[in-house]
Amino acid sequence: MSPRRNRPGRRTASGRGGQGRPQPEPVDPERVRRGVAAVQAWSDGDWMVRAIPAPAATKTYRCPGCVQEIRPGVAHVVVWPADGRGDLTDRRHWHPSCWRARENRTPAVERSRNAPRY
Repeated sequence: MSPRRNRPGRRTASGRGGQGRPQPEPVDPERVRRGVAAVQAWSDGDWMVRAIPAPAATKTYRCPGCVQEIRPGVAHVVVWPADGRGDLTDRRHWHPSCWRARENRTPAVERSRNAPRY
């Protein structure tokens, strides 16, 4: 019995043998750093929501949902109005769970250290 011959398949228009799989698009590092924005519809309007991956989070922010810090290296979401009614100062950084639960939450009341907690 003779050994099997490995012949390339038919040549395609691209000059490659075989099926000629499409090459994936190159990854844009800037888009990976910024995250991908999507529009989400809520009862108070449409919002642009962009997920920020942990390696791209380089600054400390305060989450408006829980009033806690979002430290560098923590994945979070950036939210701003989708209808263009605001500017860059209207962007807010949220914990993902705080953003999803924001309609179930009562407004946060910030108290001073000496205020009673009734």
